[in-house]
This record gives sequence, structure tokens and C-alpha cells, in this order.
Amino acid sequence: MTTRRAKIEIYLAVLTTIRDGEPRPTRIMYATNLSWKPLMQILGSLEKEALIEALDEGKDGRSKNLYGITEKGVSVLSYFEKTRDILKTESIIAN
Repeated sequence: MTTRRAKIEIYLAVLTTIRDGEPRPTRIMYATNLSWKPLMQILGSLEKEALIEALDEGKDGRSKNLYGITEKGVSVLSYFEKTRDILKTESIIAN
């Protein structure tokens, strides 16, 4: 039986995927194991909070929505990664 991910874990997974160089929504969807509709809601929320930005890149008259992480998004990821590392360290010390 699998455990459900917390909402914050999902948002951080999306941010991490974008930071690691995957700008395409479909690829983000597969990398984070999400379905399309929830991913679109998450991307909208992250964009509203200025953690990511939509990048339009038109090729051959077509427009593609691509996403990039902002400085604020990088700061948020850094903060949560440091927090996770601290909690892991404290867990090891407590045992």
C-alpha cells in the first residue's frame, strides 16, 4: 500500500522538476506522477505566488507554454531543503 503525498511535497516536487531543467508541462506531469488537471492547478498557484514564470517560446508559428523557476522559487526550495536536512540530522542524533 502506498502512502499519499502531502500537498507541500507535491508542490516542492513540481518546483524541483522545473529547477532541474524541465520546462514542459507534460514532462513535469510525468516526472512528478501527477495528472493533468491537478498539475495545471499547481502551476497556476505557483505562478500566482511568483515562484515560477510562464515562458512563451513560439516556433513555426506555434506557441508553447514553458515554465521557469524564479529567484523566489529557488529561495523557497533552498529553505525547505535545508529544513529537511536539519530534521534528518536531528532524527539521527535522537536515535
